[in-house]
Amino acid sequence: MIASSIFLAPGAWQIILIVVVVLLMFGGKKIPELMRGLGSGIKEFKDASKDEDGTTTTEKE
Repeated sequence: MIASSIFLAPGAWQIILIVVVVLLMFGGKKIPELMRGLGSGIKEFKDASKDEDGTTTTEKE
């Protein structure tokens, strides 16, 4: 059980490798735009889930 959790936890070298690959794939200028889009998508998802909770009670009435 301990051995399987060791393999799933990324180390420093794995994180550095992932960052380098992402930089090579997208470039330095494109990453802030991607993160901004990801953040707005998460915000829209949270807003939609809150709206969904409110509309289910009004639809039943």
